[in-house]
Amino acid sequence: MTSTRTPQLQGSPAGDAKLRTPRRAGFSQRIGRWDVKVSPYLYISPFFLLFIVTGLFPLLYTGFVSVHEWGLIKGQGDYVGLQNFTTVLQQQIFWKAVRNTLSIFLLSSIPQIAMALVIAALLDANLRAKTFWRMGVLVPYVVAPVAVALIFGQMFADQSGVINQILRDLGIPTVRWHSQVLASHIAIATMVNFRWTGYNTLILLAAMQAIPRDIYEAALIDGANRVRQFFSVTIPMLRPAIIFVIITSTIGGLQIFDEPRMFDQFGRGGSDQQYLTLTNYIYQLGWAQKNFGRAAAVAWLLFLIIVAIGIVNYLITRRISSEQQGGKKRKKVRA
Repeated sequence: MTSTRTPQLQGSPAGDAKLRTPRRAGFSQRIGRWDVKVSPYLYISPFFLLFIVTGLFPLLYTGFVSVHEWGLIKGQGDYVGLQNFTTVLQQQIFWKAVRNTLSIFLLSSIPQIAMALVIAALLDANLRAKTFWRMGVLVPYVVAPVAVALIFGQMFADQSGVINQILRDLGIPTVRWHSQVLASHIAIATMVNFRWTGYNTLILLAAMQAIPRDIYEAALIDGANRVRQFFSVTIPMLRPAIIFVIITSTIGGLQIFDEPRMFDQFGRGGSDQQYLTLTNYIYQLGWAQKNFGRAAAVAWLLFLIIVAIGIVNYLITRRISSEQQGGKKRKKVRA
């Protein structure tokens, strides 16, 4: 017996409605969608949780302490507002610490980044025993900073130090490394450079190895020698890595503590505070004078200085990169 119902074609409205009817997603499909959307945030969440616990909370709590009278024994006292900040800013020792910190930072960071660039370029060349030399530059970073400070403190001793003995043999007047302001800053900056140059070298070396070799081959065909390739190819391609190294060196250089603390046996930043840094000043306020409120105020001022210098570094590097990109565009237009 034949059926009287006519089949519905795909082109008919009823057939299209059936085809367009959305299927309900199953539970496994929903889990898969949630996994794609949520899992990246779960992977990066441990960093932000640790940052909140170890970074953001101490920063905010330090700000809370800085607006109170806070002692080691009595604890929290009365609310004083910005009195701790004004008191600190009126003290001459604070400005000495700022001067010393900025001086040591400049004497260490600028030569450190320059030496790291040169050493990374040498290690990127076709050398024998590459692994040995690359691991060798990281050895000073592994040494404890206290040991480095003690060794260099003896080397830069005013009377019997190795450096002054070499100067005497060369007929050069000896230097009072612990008494003179600039000399003490150079000695401390030497310790910092000894410790951190290898660390920055490996960062820049990793960035150099990521540069495509085709660019160097094209520059070689155009007649560029190794020096020209370094300044015209390597440094422009290393701009992101150099910016990262500058920012980390700025933060670390302004927070220097171990080297000036261990430069002499007293740890007070010199007889006239000639190499007292801001972090050492915070330590003296907090533990020697038992005034946590003023120590917290200096800590917040140091934080603001780091932020300000970081913003200046960012603006300078951004302007340099924009000028370089504008110059490349003008050259393309002329060509």
